[in-house]
Formats: sequence, structure tokens, C-alpha cells
Amino acid sequence: MSYRKNTDAKEIQSDQLQSYIDHPEKQQMLYRRTLIIIVISQIFGGAGLAAGITVGALLAQDMLGTDSFAGIPVALITLGSALSALLVGRISQRFGRRFGLTAGFFAGGLGGFGIVISAAINNIFLFFLFLFIYGAGTATNLQARYAGTDLAKPKQRGTAISVALVSTTLGAVAGPNLVDVMGDFATSIGFAALSGPFILSGVAFTLAGLVLLIFLRPDPFNVAKAISKMKETEESEQPETTSQSQAINKRGIIAGTTIMVLTQIVMVAIMTMTPIHMGNNGHDLTKIGLVIGFHIGAMYLPSLVTGILVDKIGRIGMAVAAGATLLAAGGLAAVAPADSLIGLIIALSLLGLGWNFGLISGTALIIDSTDLSTRAKTQGSVDVLIALAGASGGALSGMVVAHSSYTTLSLTGGILSLLLIPFLFWFRSNQKGGSKVSGKLGTNDS
Repeated sequence: MSYRKNTDAKEIQSDQLQSYIDHPEKQQMLYRRTLIIIVISQIFGGAGLAAGITVGALLAQDMLGTDSFAGIPVALITLGSALSALLVGRISQRFGRRFGLTAGFFAGGLGGFGIVISAAINNIFLFFLFLFIYGAGTATNLQARYAGTDLAKPKQRGTAISVALVSTTLGAVAGPNLVDVMGDFATSIGFAALSGPFILSGVAFTLAGLVLLIFLRPDPFNVAKAISKMKETEESEQPETTSQSQAINKRGIIAGTTIMVLTQIVMVAIMTMTPIHMGNNGHDLTKIGLVIGFHIGAMYLPSLVTGILVDKIGRIGMAVAAGATLLAAGGLAAVAPADSLIGLIIALSLLGLGWNFGLISGTALIIDSTDLSTRAKTQGSVDVLIALAGASGGALSGMVVAHSSYTTLSLTGGILSLLLIPFLFWFRSNQKGGSKVSGKLGTNDS
């Protein structure tokens, strides 16, 4: 068959493709195997996330001697993740998830090790450069959530996204709580204590890439594309529905992107300045790591439940819940006493939970609204906007706090999240009266 010559299916024999089509249970077995590999990789990738969130701003504060630019590390990381998201999406579209995700994780590992070296020689230029490169690991960790959905059925998509995210929790929660341990290790080998967590990041991102490079075979995205092309030759085209479906899909992409962009801005802005806020009010690194650990846990640990809810009650309903939860997080962060560890833990946990609701519901909408011929490229482009939103939130947060207060920043974030709710009601009202595809975007199918 011609599929032996198809670049999308070089590693897949035509009889394998036909077997996946004729025996759906084999496709489901490959889907489950892919999820297991993604889970293992994400555990390492999650550990790599911790340094940039927990001590990136503190290391910049130490090297620059001021709070005004403490938001720059997160901004650079997210800018780097924006470029990486675009590149990983393009590579994945052409060569498959395996090569795209591996390249991203290896770049993130290089960034982590580079930050350690630049801090050791106190070179601000190199520090900023490697923060930018480190962002590749952050972007790739997030992009991995798509890999689990390539072979998922429509009603499995929210759950598949959540499995990838929840597996990140083990590493992501452990990372912040290893700040002191990695700090002691760094000083024992002659490096600054605050660079210690970046040593962990370099190792963790590299291991995540190796897991995918070695075990993600056959590539789930290439399998899905090849099966789709084979099916297209057996099915009659329906041109009369094409233009309407494309219009609906564009609306779904816009809605999914808006959900994720707004939740990212609010989450990153408040999260970025929380370690600085705590440090300025007498909290030590252990307490800062504890708060960030709860925050990251809330970002990922509820994912299994969130994914089921997104599949069962709908994408839009859970996105509205995201806006309401972020509003509560911003309000509580603003009114909680600066010396209240419990208040900050609850506020940052709600912040992570609201982000979780928004990311999974928005991601599901994007997958519902794309086909395999452009899906990875579109996903990469959407994640660019998410990363740029995070960069904006991170950069502006330091300036807001420096010229006003953490309270003002938190209240502004909560109010901004409110914009999500009227937008989603507007989107849902525009879907009413549409085709069957329209209804699917708002409920549990695609």
C-alpha cells in the first residue's frame, strides 16, 4: 500500500494500520501504553518545573539587588516557552510527538544547567539567556498533555489531558520541597544555594526527554494521522457541511484560547510575586517552598477529577468554574495577612485549581475544534499565546508590586478573571441553533 511511503507512517507498517482500524481494542491498547509513557516522562518533567517557579525570582533579586525586576525570570521563561511551543508544535506536526517533545525537554535541560553556571560566574546576560532557553522545558511539559489525546476517543479527551497533567504532580510537588536539600547540595559542590534547584531541573528535563525518545514508539500522532488518511479514502466527502464546520471550529479555537490565556495571565502574575511577598514579610525558603508546593499540587493533582467533569458536564461549564475560582483566589490573596501561612496556602491552592479548570477545559475545546492535518501546529500556536500571556503577567507583576502592592496585584487578577464569565456566556449563546458540532463544543462530545 502507499502508506509505506508516507512520511507520517515510516515507522508504521500498513498491516499495523489496518489492524488498528479493524480492531479498535488494539488502538485502545496503544492509547493506554502511550499514556503510561507520558506519565513517566511527566513525573520527571514536573520536577524540572519547580526551580523557575520557586527560586527564579529570588535568584534574580539576589543577582540584581532589587525587587523591581523580580518578575523578569518568569517573563523570560515564559517568552522562551512561547518560542519553544511554536517549534515543538511544528516539529511534532512534521515528525511526530516523540521528536518534538524530546527536543523541547533536552533544550530545557540545557537551560537549567546553563543557569547554574551563569549564577556561579555572576553573569547577568548569560543568566537571562539560559532562563529563556530553560523555558523550553516548561513549554514541552505543557505540550505533552496533547500527546495523550491523539488516539483518545472524544469522550476520553478530557480524561487523557488530565492523566498527563496529574502525573506531573509527583515531580512538581516534590521539587519545591527539595529547595533546601538542593541548596545544600549546590553549596557542597561550590555553587550558590539558590542555583541548586536548577541542577535538579537540568537532570529532570533531560531524563524526561530520554524516556520519550526511547519508549514513545510507535508515535501516537503519526499513527493517528496515518489511520485518518486511510479512513479518508474509504469515506465519502460531505462538502455541504465543510464551511459551516470550519466556522464552528474557528469559534471553538478562539474560545479555548481565550480561556487558557486569561487563566494563565492571572495565575502567573499572582504566583510570580508570592515568593517575593513572603520573603519580604519574614517567611523563609522552607515556607515559601511549602506554599508553592501546595500551589503546584492544586495545578495538577485535581486533574483526574477535572478531566472527568470536563467530559461529563462540558467544557464551558468548567471554564466558568475556572473564572469563579480565580476570583476567589485573588480576593483571598489580597485580604490574607502577610504573615498568615495558612491564608497564603489556601489562596495559592485556589489559584492553581482555577488554572487547572481553565487549562483542561480550554485544551479540550482546542482538540475538539481541530483535525489531525493541522492539530499539532494549531496546538503549538495556541500555546505560544498562552506563554506570551504568562510572560506579560510575570513582567508586569513585579512592576505593579514595586509601585503599588501585592494586594493590588491580587485584586486586579481576581477582577480580570471575571471577564471570562460573560465571554463564555456570549460564546455559548452563539453556539445555540447551530449544527450538531456546535452542541458538542459546549457539552461532552466532539
